[in-house]
Amino acid sequence: MLAPTPASPESAGMSKAALDRVDAHLKQRYIDSGRFPGTQLLVYRRGKVVHSAVQGFADLERKAPVKDDTIFRIYSMTKPITSVAFMMLVEEGRVALDEPVHKYIPEWKNLGVFQAGTAPAFLARPPSRPMLIVDLLRHTSGLTYGFQQRSNVDAAYREMKIGEVVKAGTLQSMIEDLAGIPLEFSPGEAWNYSVSTDVIGYLVGKISGQSFEQFLKERIFDPLGMSDTDFFVPAEKAHRFAACYSADPKGGMTFHATDRKGGLTLQDDPATSSFLSPPSFVSGGGGLCSTVADYLTFCRALLGGGELGGIRLLGPKTLALMTSNHLPGGCDLPAMSRSLFSEATYNGIGFGLGFSVTMNPAQTLIPGSAGEYSWGGAATTSFWIDPAEELIAIFMTQVLPSSAYPIRRELRTMVYSAITDSNLS
Repeated sequence: MLAPTPASPESAGMSKAALDRVDAHLKQRYIDSGRFPGTQLLVYRRGKVVHSAVQGFADLERKAPVKDDTIFRIYSMTKPITSVAFMMLVEEGRVALDEPVHKYIPEWKNLGVFQAGTAPAFLARPPSRPMLIVDLLRHTSGLTYGFQQRSNVDAAYREMKIGEVVKAGTLQSMIEDLAGIPLEFSPGEAWNYSVSTDVIGYLVGKISGQSFEQFLKERIFDPLGMSDTDFFVPAEKAHRFAACYSADPKGGMTFHATDRKGGLTLQDDPATSSFLSPPSFVSGGGGLCSTVADYLTFCRALLGGGELGGIRLLGPKTLALMTSNHLPGGCDLPAMSRSLFSEATYNGIGFGLGFSVTMNPAQTLIPGSAGEYSWGGAATTSFWIDPAEELIAIFMTQVLPSSAYPIRRELRTMVYSAITDSNLS
């Protein structure tokens, strides 16, 4: 794959001093204070890498520094990749967004909406309309995540370990288990962060006729040269795999942590991690590990209208559809969300087919552009793509949960502040 050109920030209309300030902020506020073990930040603008910095440790216990090729658990940054894979099948005419999900998952035909009760004795009513494929892509399906800890429905998910970070079962067993649990709401009535994208991964396999992981490898990773992106880290790359930590905050998402060390608790040791072997549950919602370089390649293909170096994943019109707001009535996330937790919480932000989408930058109270799209992962990784400013930013660390610190807001504010020559002014 055509490697991106490194260049000075000034050559792409950005300020080196302002970008260096981001590194200083990360070091002082997060690394030196023991909140993050280490970080990697990459900023790409107008076709060039204008900032690339690693700081701190990938593994505190072994004092292994973060390097350019460190492999991270990207968790929910898997979702955009899964969504792109599915839209490739839509482009081929093999599935449509307005089809009912039960056309492909017949055992879901009579899924009801929760009224009362606990598992397995739920009382449910029929939904006001069937779940559509688009509901899965935009998280309006009525499905949920067990870690929401908000309802009797998500309690049933926890009991059956559906879609968990510590993987259990298979994609097929997840589909079968979900057939016996009611929806939280009628499809299309609300937005709730959920296992919907895991279901999309299942459908990619079912519709394409090959395993989901094989589809990603053959259609996305191999053609683009994303050789470090997979659902597990092979033995020969294990020395590059970062440790994952818990910020152990009071409230919020709770993760089982082991021994505590100065504000960070080791949550997943890279020497014994479940990510060292292929999982039985291949999670399109959160299963991938990757590097900044690989994820940049994926983002560059999106910024290029679905194409990079002669490899086309999608057409530009499909990508425009994916990065439009699909929430009913043109609402933003706060207006539609039932969710205690998501990777985006701001006013003025909608949701497309696999990404959050900025509709109104003024309402977010953060610098940005209309049409910018993004997402993040549970271990505080994040990325955003701003087509108007020809900008990509990717941030990696390994600290659960992503809601522990306002790092995403800070990064957006500081990276946008580094633009000296805006394409929009």
